[in-house]
Amino acid sequence: MNISEQAVIGVVGSGAMGAGIAQVAASHGHPVRLYDISPQATRQGIARIDSALAKRVAKGRMAETERQGILARIQGVGELSQLAECRVVIEAALEQLEVKQQLLEELANLCDPGTLLTTNTSSISITAIASAVSDPGRVAGFHFFNPAPVMKLVEVVSGLETSEQTASALCELAQRWGKTAVRCQATPGFIVNRVARPFYAEAWRALEQQVAPPEVLDAALRESGGFPMGPLELTDLIGQDVNFAVTCSVFNGFWQDRRFLPSLHQQELVLGRRLGQKSGQGVYGWPRNPSALPFVAPEPAAASARQIRRSREGWFAGLETLVAPIAISDNVTNKAVIELDDDVVLMLSRGDSAGAEAQRLGRAVVLLDLAADYQRSPLLVAAAAPQNTPNQTAKALHLLQQWDKQVLLINDYPGMLVWRTVAMLVNEGLDALQKGVASEQDIDTALRLGVNYPMGPLAWGAVLGWRRVLDILERLQRHYGEERYRPCSLLRERSLMEQPYAQ
Repeated sequence: MNISEQAVIGVVGSGAMGAGIAQVAASHGHPVRLYDISPQATRQGIARIDSALAKRVAKGRMAETERQGILARIQGVGELSQLAECRVVIEAALEQLEVKQQLLEELANLCDPGTLLTTNTSSISITAIASAVSDPGRVAGFHFFNPAPVMKLVEVVSGLETSEQTASALCELAQRWGKTAVRCQATPGFIVNRVARPFYAEAWRALEQQVAPPEVLDAALRESGGFPMGPLELTDLIGQDVNFAVTCSVFNGFWQDRRFLPSLHQQELVLGRRLGQKSGQGVYGWPRNPSALPFVAPEPAAASARQIRRSREGWFAGLETLVAPIAISDNVTNKAVIELDDDVVLMLSRGDSAGAEAQRLGRAVVLLDLAADYQRSPLLVAAAAPQNTPNQTAKALHLLQQWDKQVLLINDYPGMLVWRTVAMLVNEGLDALQKGVASEQDIDTALRLGVNYPMGPLAWGAVLGWRRVLDILERLQRHYGEERYRPCSLLRERSLMEQPYAQ
């Protein structure tokens, strides 16, 4: 099934996503028909495209003649029947099943039988949408990410009846448009909106349990974890209503599995119309004036390490390099533990709270959270056991400061912030793989390109070690006594292939 470069592309819905998709298609030479139920919305959509292109011209990234050519190829139409000549139609209307079913049913009757009918839905079942069409084999999900002209990822989603020819043709089209297409089967949230749910959910839980202020939670995931944005500030930019609706859709789509449990705190924001940047108030006030982070103040007394056991595992090589200059012991095992004067232990979080570790070891304990790169990260996140004396905790934190790190001290919290978030992402990626949602490569590609994670979840699990991820989740599950943190069976299987790490 070939879609020529001269094929007419139809776009239904002229909001941010619809206008962006129309811009992409027209930028690659296609005549585009842009339809919206509101003629004014169609005009606004074309004006939005014009503005975006004008900015590129002003920055020297596009010639004025190219801008004019793209705009000339986009025609706003007032009737759905004017899409009859289109070879591909991309629906980007309201996220309501009935609306999408009605649109595709009408389009199926208007367009040629060979026209591909696609939907840009982010979470609604493709099978359900296609059920309104007499030939559901030509219906597929064609999910772009916002802003469509910039984001490289497109999810090509097959419903139960989607033909292989339809999916392949859409992948080829996306590639011609400069996108990277990933294939997935119909499942709530597809790849990105399913696998990425823990990134938001764990931040909401930490906020609800008053582990740290929102700016600290965001900084931990951003500056230490290596994510491009913190989860709470990202929901403010997405829109609390939009993010909450997707979470609820995935939650209900999985029969209210607690892995996808929505946040009561986020629900309150939505009910109060505190939707984030677009309403002027969300988790933060907008325009945002970031407040200073509560870094641990430098202590005059230096901590001295009397024994250091360094990691041999690749991910923690950066941590080993940090501690090497003060190492005075040849006792090397495959766990990163630093024993300080006054019987204080600084160690990586294993999923238990610092208080539980202190009780087990009979020592004062300060836990260190996961960092994307221990050498380059500008800050490290720590948590102290409540049994510690202030002096014991201060000595461990001062050692971290000796490594030219700013330190954020959070309340004692099992699995901390980055560790539990990454462990949950790895687990969800494996669950999607095991259930045949997508290939391992496409899952990792989707999370890297769709939400700009520093690493795909399955690659992350391999680097961190499947046993270590399993251990984190099992300890969280024991602590909370709930199904939210249950490890998937594929994680258990992969962990059996590894050598155990010292605990």
